[in-house]
Amino acid sequence: MMQASERISNFIETYQTLNKDNLHLLAEIYDSSVQFQDPLHKVDGIDNLHHYFENLYANVIHCHFDIHDAFCQDQQAAIYWTMHLQHPKLKSGQLILVDGHSHLTFDEQKITHHRDYFDIGSMLYEQLPVIGAGIKYIKQRATS
Repeated sequence: MMQASERISNFIETYQTLNKDNLHLLAEIYDSSVQFQDPLHKVDGIDNLHHYFENLYANVIHCHFDIHDAFCQDQQAAIYWTMHLQHPKLKSGQLILVDGHSHLTFDEQKITHHRDYFDIGSMLYEQLPVIGAGIKYIKQRATS
């Protein structure tokens, strides 16, 4: 049986190397009935998760996760990261940095629940030409 710290180390290592050519690695860290959720989608099952990641990676120029910190207690973990993303339709293909964190729940073997938390506005909406300027303006007004 894998210890929680080993499971989290394996998760971090997998995500730091994950790309469109090695998505088979998802099955090594996730349970077959995994529930995955981020601000855009909710996915049930490893096959659907694999398909979701195929679609995500199909159009990106570059996607990499820098893991800053991880905390583990009992059957749960919190992972804090920065996503480095380049997408041709966002910010003219320039690099976008998005801070976020993941909450993981696991059983004795693999991750059973994975939920990502990040500001979808900073990742997506602020990077679109017309909408982005409006959202940045609203954020500035709300904090002044």
